[in-house]
Amino acid sequence: MRFCATIPLVLLSLALALPAQDDLGRGRISGDVVDESGAKVAGALVVVESPRSSTHLDSKTDMTGHFAIGGLGTGVWRVIASKDGYLSTATDIQVSQIKANPPILLTLKKASELADQPSGERARELLDRGNALLKEGRYDDALAAYEEFIAKYPDSYAVRLNVGSAFLEKGDLARAEAEFKAVLDKNGPSLEDLKKQKDTSLKALSGLGEAALKRGDFETARGFFQRALEISPEDPSAAYNVGEIFFANQKTDDAIAYFELAIKIKSDWAKAYHRLGLVYLNKGDPVKALENLKKFLELDPQNPEAASVRAAIAAIEQIKK
Repeated sequence: MRFCATIPLVLLSLALALPAQDDLGRGRISGDVVDESGAKVAGALVVVESPRSSTHLDSKTDMTGHFAIGGLGTGVWRVIASKDGYLSTATDIQVSQIKANPPILLTLKKASELADQPSGERARELLDRGNALLKEGRYDDALAAYEEFIAKYPDSYAVRLNVGSAFLEKGDLARAEAEFKAVLDKNGPSLEDLKKQKDTSLKALSGLGEAALKRGDFETARGFFQRALEISPEDPSAAYNVGEIFFANQKTDDAIAYFELAIKIKSDWAKAYHRLGLVYLNKGDPVKALENLKKFLELDPQNPEAASVRAAIAAIEQIKK
């Protein structure tokens, strides 16, 4: 019996609305924070945040640049390192409560435009305030903080990424795009130039891709995300985002290729397996759908979407009988 292409829509309707889950547990992570030369960075703030709730824990690196944080539940966590005089960096990790988690290495790049300022602490205060306001959804207040920063430090062009994000959230796409493009123009015209400033280039291209998505321009969005992937081929998020564009445009074979690339880069990323399973559902391939959805549950059994995925798996298996 051929698996009908309309069945995935039925299965997706089985998703259950779940309350926020407690993300705390027995998981523990550790690692080191270094600068671009490989030197250990002492006193760096390391924060872990759950993408599923507002749960976050933090610690500071010791004199050897080492940190350790416990009390984490199973699943994906974002780890963010920051320190005055450096650009913040972040990575997503899959935390296990059962086995030891691999050590994490976070590299901070010096923000020379801040380090050279006599009032670097004030600069960090303005940025932190703007970022906090942005997270709270107070976009105009966040923009005011960023504008004050720019007035004091007009050469600190990287803050334009924050400004662009605020405009993007406000829905002012033209001004958001102008900010992201300003960063790319500053970094340089060629791919090699952009690679030299990989972090800011990647964020600017991702911002432009998201703005194009909000406009409904999938082809332009795909172009920006693909270029981001060229700059950072080791970043699974870049491949994942391209897959999302293809999936949204009903180009399932292309979406599968990029989700599989994301998994090839980061083989323990539950989110990518989940999305790949959904793509195979829409393609009408129950075997591959089951394979990837089960892998998602294996990697992140406590995910808020786990119950709906179990229901979908049960429905697929029932139909296959």
